[in-house]
Amino acid sequence: QVQLVESGGGLVQAGGSLRLSCAASGRTFSTYTMGWFRQAPGKERTFVAYITRSSARTNYADSVKGRFTISRDNAKNTVYLQMNSLKPEDTAVYYCAADRFARMSTMSYGYDYWGQGTQVTVSS
Repeated sequence: QVQLVESGGGLVQAGGSLRLSCAASGRTFSTYTMGWFRQAPGKERTFVAYITRSSARTNYADSVKGRFTISRDNAKNTVYLQMNSLKPEDTAVYYCAADRFARMSTMSYGYDYWGQGTQVTVSS
């Protein structure tokens, strides 16, 4: 079992930046593919990005390509999401998730552990 705790959310104006962090407990973080998802009010949870355990591969939703960057520090058991050029449509609760089996999935069912989420609000 691993616990994930997100932080770094907040209120930002359109065009601004935020960096989300997700700290994981346990000694197996480096073996997990890590993902970020988001859920806007009244909408389904959707994929944002993932990064493989060695950072060799990343994948992004089309809506965030070129603006968001996922990274990880296995020594710190932490995954990050740098969000630049934020838009009002990026407003959502952002969740990090861990995949034990390297599925490299863009679907929420491809992940085994989830954090509690952090709110990101982008004002126009």
